[in-house]
Amino acid sequence: MVSVLQNVAIDCADAYELARFWSRVTGRPLHPEAEPGDQETQVLLAEGPALYFNQVLEAKKIKNRIHLCLRPETSREQEVERLLGLGATFVTDHRNPDGSGWAVLADPEGNEFCVLRSDSDRAAMSS
Repeated sequence: MVSVLQNVAIDCADAYELARFWSRVTGRPLHPEAEPGDQETQVLLAEGPALYFNQVLEAKKIKNRIHLCLRPETSREQEVERLLGLGATFVTDHRNPDGSGWAVLADPEGNEFCVLRSDSDRAAMSS
């Protein structure tokens, strides 16, 4: 017997608004019943578990122990710029001169996530 991963839960101050941000990041829809002011909602991903947003009273205080890593369809650099335009903030740069590495961003509530190299970025390095 095994357990199946149902969702990735993200505590936040405004579940609906943070879910809207992640819906734009992933290009995936909010749960069809989601409405402004909801204390919990989901982003329905194409594959795998849903992103579940749960409104809580306490604010985020420390670095995430678990975070999301994104592999963009465009280049890593283009995706970092797009996400910054959506409201993310730049946290740490782990990109290397040879093109390897990743960028750490934070969503509008300060939850860190990584932007990895795209498949095309990785293919360009190996050729």
